[in-house]
Amino acid sequence: MFNEFKTFIARGNVMDLAVGVIVGGAFGLIVNSLVNDIIMPIVGAFGGLDFSNYFLPLSSKVTATTLAAAREQGPVIAYGNFISVILNFLILAWVIFLMVKAVNTMRESLEKKPETKAEAAPPPADIQLLTEIRDLLKTRAS
Repeated sequence: MFNEFKTFIARGNVMDLAVGVIVGGAFGLIVNSLVNDIIMPIVGAFGGLDFSNYFLPLSSKVTATTLAAAREQGPVIAYGNFISVILNFLILAWVIFLMVKAVNTMRESLEKKPETKAEAAPPPADIQLLTEIRDLLKTRAS
């Protein structure tokens, strides 16, 4: 049983999956940082929109103006946070799409090899001779 497990783990696709998960996790951190630290501040600067403190109180006890303080006072529906998460997802998906598209374009350009038309080499002398004999026999038979 141990040998079967060792064979299973040593398969290429299992190792590829493990590497993919690790690299994917690191890539996710890079893309999250790109979205949160670079793109969202630019969007916020131009749009001036900050949805993080938009909430709907579910109790009359909630009188706070910030989400953190409102959560301490009672139950709230934090729809602003939900909107922020959706926007982050859409921006993240767009950035990943652009990155994958760029990589695919680069890969296609590297894989394209200029097609050189090689001129057909002349047939060997014996084939040329046989072809001439065939053509002569055709003309005599006609």
